[in-house]
Amino acid sequence: MTELSELQPHQNRTEDTLAQDFVQFAVDCGVLRFGEFKTKAGRLSPYFFNAGLFDDGAKLGRLAQFYAQRLLASGIQFDMIFGPAYKGIPLGTALTVELARLGHNVPFAYNRKEVKDHGEGGNLVGAPLKGRVLIVDDVMSAGTAVRESIALIQASGATARGVVIALDRQEKATEGGQDVNHSAVQYVRQQLGLQVCAIARLDDLMCYLERHSVPGLLDAQQKVRAYRERYGVNEQP
Repeated sequence: MTELSELQPHQNRTEDTLAQDFVQFAVDCGVLRFGEFKTKAGRLSPYFFNAGLFDDGAKLGRLAQFYAQRLLASGIQFDMIFGPAYKGIPLGTALTVELARLGHNVPFAYNRKEVKDHGEGGNLVGAPLKGRVLIVDDVMSAGTAVRESIALIQASGATARGVVIALDRQEKATEGGQDVNHSAVQYVRQQLGLQVCAIARLDDLMCYLERHSVPGLLDAQQKVRAYRERYGVNEQP
């Protein structure tokens, strides 16, 4: 098996540029929007990231390139990819295809929300879970999907190695309805022991807003900064 670290990114860009390009791409696709949106934690967020709007072949193909570049730069080594239902399924599929295009062909699996009682049965589809497994998702709000994925992976005798996501919101997680002083990403890294890499973080979004001082974004810039000050955590890239 060729190690991921032996492959070279197909575009020579710095991480900061990659993040800025991704934020611009997300804005252009309508995936990243500004306004007032209620999060799962009940907060009113001034921005919303909806990966479900990467909704055609061209968008998914470009998205997969961003995932692959960040993953190649991370040095995380793995043997296969797992996409948790539901958004992780197309994301994992697209990333697997892109990695194969780059010369790193790895198996891919995903799960169903409901257990199938006919045909092959079970709730896992695709390649058997084995070896070091990389989980692919869009954002991480509470780490619940990751914990569920880890349970499935371990039950199959495999090992969860890491998680790659599109956006790290860098904000406090909630436990029992109360804010805590760590983010979901920090929890997954420190408590679950998994490596995590993100294409972009909230800090990158703030940088984008500061560099694009157009009338429509000035208000968003102030609101995102205030949101970061209230709910943000310090996060290493």
